Amino acid sequence: MAQKIREAEGLLRAIPKPGETITPAPGERNVLITSALPYCNNVPHLGNIIGSTLSADVFARYNRTRNLRTLYICGTDEYGTATETQALKEGLTPRQLCDKYNATHVETYKWFELGFDYFGRTSTPLHTEIAQEIYLNLAEHGFLERLEKEQTFCEGCNKFLADRFVEGTCPHCGSDDARGDQCDVCGRTLDAVDLINPRCLVNKTHKVATRTTAHMYLKLDALQPRTEEWIRKSWKEGKWSPNAVINAEGDIIDARLKAGLRPTPVTRDLTWGVPVPHVDGKEHEGMESKVLYVWFDACIGYPSITANYTPEWKKWWFDQQNVRLYQFMGKDNVYFHTIYFPSVQIGDGRPWTMLHHLSTTEYLNYEGGKFSKSHNRGVFGPAARETGIPPSVWRYYLISARPETADSMFSWADLIAANNNVLLNNFGNFVNRALKFVVSQYDSVIPDGGDAPGPLSPNDEHDAEFISDINNLLKEYIDAMDAVKLRLGLQTVMAVSARGNLYLQSSGLNKALMAENPKRCAQVISRALNLIYLLTALVHPFMPATEAAMLEQLNAPARAVPEVLSNDLLAGHTVGKPEHLFKRIEDKMADVFREKFGGNKPKEDPLAQTADATHVVPGMSKRKAAAAKKAAAASASSPASDKPKSAEVLAWEQKVAAQGQVVRELKAKTPKTPELEQEIAKEVEELKKLKAELAEFAKNS
Repeated sequence: MAQKIREAEGLLRAIPKPGETITPAPGERNVLITSALPYCNNVPHLGNIIGSTLSADVFARYNRTRNLRTLYICGTDEYGTATETQALKEGLTPRQLCDKYNATHVETYKWFELGFDYFGRTSTPLHTEIAQEIYLNLAEHGFLERLEKEQTFCEGCNKFLADRFVEGTCPHCGSDDARGDQCDVCGRTLDAVDLINPRCLVNKTHKVATRTTAHMYLKLDALQPRTEEWIRKSWKEGKWSPNAVINAEGDIIDARLKAGLRPTPVTRDLTWGVPVPHVDGKEHEGMESKVLYVWFDACIGYPSITANYTPEWKKWWFDQQNVRLYQFMGKDNVYFHTIYFPSVQIGDGRPWTMLHHLSTTEYLNYEGGKFSKSHNRGVFGPAARETGIPPSVWRYYLISARPETADSMFSWADLIAANNNVLLNNFGNFVNRALKFVVSQYDSVIPDGGDAPGPLSPNDEHDAEFISDINNLLKEYIDAMDAVKLRLGLQTVMAVSARGNLYLQSSGLNKALMAENPKRCAQVISRALNLIYLLTALVHPFMPATEAAMLEQLNAPARAVPEVLSNDLLAGHTVGKPEHLFKRIEDKMADVFREKFGGNKPKEDPLAQTADATHVVPGMSKRKAAAAKKAAAASASSPASDKPKSAEVLAWEQKVAAQGQVVRELKAKTPKTPELEQEIAKEVEELKKLKAELAEFAKNS
């Protein structure tokens, strides 16, 4: 198909070649992005994903659409007691556990289309090397001290117990299952020796006592003045989002800073971790049998994972002039990224690239409560694919519900409404309507509307208001995304598509306009298609698969985000075949998904035949719908219908119905060419495959 696209510097997106290593460009703005490293002892849920990885991915993709050198780094945080504890529960070694859950994280993030430049892990030789080097620098600069402290000791295991190997009664709220480092009920940070009736997690019958042990501590008190100075400077320059350390007025509100930071341990009596390196001097005697505390080495994972990506990692991590570091996390991780790790970087003494902008989220809750892995409540790991809802819809809904300033609630009904009312009826309708018109009325070739290549004039005779509105929305989008206001950015994208729908409506785009005023009709469709091309870049950060489908239908390469609306797809350009970008999800599916992901609780209102075969069949004729309804009613009267269909069965019924429609439409086409017969055979095989999978799901449900 012929392509006629305006040639202009910066119009197209600069996409790295396969295998190309991304390094910062000297003298330019370079963007380094991290999302909080997920613990490698569990599977992520939707709240984890929106809290860090998805938000960071959206921002990374946005910066790439601005043709900025961008590196997005993440990986699994693998050392520490949390890993040892979970490995003990699952009967695995810590390494086996990390291998297992790292694969689960990778699979989950891949399905959600997260575009890490590199996703690594902290249990690597390079991580050990970099963490030990920082420890040695802190020791050399006098920021480590030896302190003796009481610690829980298990007489049955004959060893000191790390925080998470101890549980007991919280001294503050009385909860009986507080961990040695924190009480999840009242949220207070704890010291294991303060627990009432402490118990060893390995064997609760073992006697737990307190004994004195020596550890190395980071002198946060000595670093506090420099850390506070840095916080105020970075908060102002980077325009941090509101958080628990410094408020919107620039006042430090963290209780630990206000009370005065105290030395904090950097070593632990464990075996799974970075070995403490040798340091000369009596003060450091006995430390080489210990490991670095996970809270000390976790944030070091960012540079160490970068080092596993490229030997030139220092170009990213030691360039305060040209590299801006953006970090994404949930609100519970703020202390370690704004106080603890910056103090470590300052004490290390080298010119580290330090936090520029902090983006935090509150909590995403689930259907009136909280996500709970133990109660199987909520969507965890790759389970989202079981719904049959595409990743683009998940990404759109999660960003639209991003808890930027307050906790938000995940709702199946809201997700379905977002798909049907916004994506399908607004965004998808605009794209499909314009493309179908040019295909049917202009034989897929963009007509000459009289516009010269380049920016459209806001003083245009016919469309001054339309062009000005789009340019204003473009500015709002860029301002929002630059400020990491992702939810506002997404809302602006939908406002652009809504303005496109209004433009088609107000311009009267139809066959009558084409007959009465062909020049104006050509101008309207040309400008509408160029707005769609603009939308591909705007929507890319949020729904990359949707952008890819739009580009295929436009027959155009990936573009950058421009400053103004322009004539970029020129007269004579041939577009591809229009396809619907989104499909309707029936409202009844909300009940099905609530049942599927509602947790281990008594089923008060089990679904009956209300979720029948008819509600998942798009395009079904009245005759077939009546037959399907009759069959569903007959099935409902049989003993086998006492329990509802599983979410998988209903989702696969929808897929089978949709694929059946594809086959029927192909068979209806004429003439029957060999190419068409080949395509029909291919789609029939896909239909058979889906039916076999449906039968398997039905058998196991």
